[in-house]
This record gives sequence, structure tokens and C-alpha cells, in this order.
Amino acid sequence: MSTKSLVKSGERFPLVFDDFFKPWNEWFTNSGLSSKPLTVPAVNVVENHNEYKVSLAAPGMKKADFQINVEGNMLTISSEKEETKEQKDEQYTRKEFSYSSFSRSFSVPDDVRQDRIEAVYEDGVLKISLPKKEDAKTKSISKHIAIK
Repeated sequence: MSTKSLVKSGERFPLVFDDFFKPWNEWFTNSGLSSKPLTVPAVNVVENHNEYKVSLAAPGMKKADFQINVEGNMLTISSEKEETKEQKDEQYTRKEFSYSSFSRSFSVPDDVRQDRIEAVYEDGVLKISLPKKEDAKTKSISKHIAIK
């Protein structure tokens, strides 16, 4: 048997490794543990004349699940969530724990009024507004640059 026959197309590991890990893969897949992939929420940062806007996609969470802190010039958004599911039947009891967490940190520009930072969570998106200082608003100059 050649090595080519053992390798799935587009994959680096031979099928032998799939068979070796198969019991574990099936256990995680069938138990529902893989239904919640471990990911870090996507973030968009937008700047306009008055503020910076940070939007973090986190559907299925509650506003109480988030912690937002500013320390020095660092904005940190984090969450820790633990869930317990218990399933009872006449012959068995099964209890599963689910724990998820993330932390994202961003440098806060010097032109932000840190005492005015606000956050709201709606429709699965955490929105944070970082308003600019008044003098930063007037300093922003718009200029067209000609291409030579």
C-alpha cells in the first residue's frame, strides 16, 4: 500500500491517524462538546470625526457576561461563562459542563476621553463608544493628496 492511498486529498495526515483519533473525535462530536467552537469574537473598529466605535460580535451572550476595563491606555473586553446541563433518565444521569472565555485588548488613543467611554449590548453585538476630546476634533485636518 502506498502513502498516497493513505492520504486524504488536501490533508497532511494519513488516514491511519484518523483511525487512531476516531474514538476521541466521535466522543467530542456526539457529546455536543464541539457544538461550541472555541473562538474569539470578531471585532470592528471605526473612527469618525467625533469618536471611535468598537463593535464585538457575541451572539447568545448577556450583557452581564462581559467585563470592560480601561487601565492606562489599554481597553480590555473579556468574558467568562460557565454552563451546566444535566440530563436524567430512569437508568442514567449525565451532567456536562461548558466553559468558555475570551479576552481582547486594544490600545486607546491619547485623544479619547476615557471618562466618557460607554457600552451597550443589543442584538448580539457589544458596541463601545470612545468619544474624542474636543481639541482632537478640531485638529483633524482633511486634505486631498495629489498623486504624482
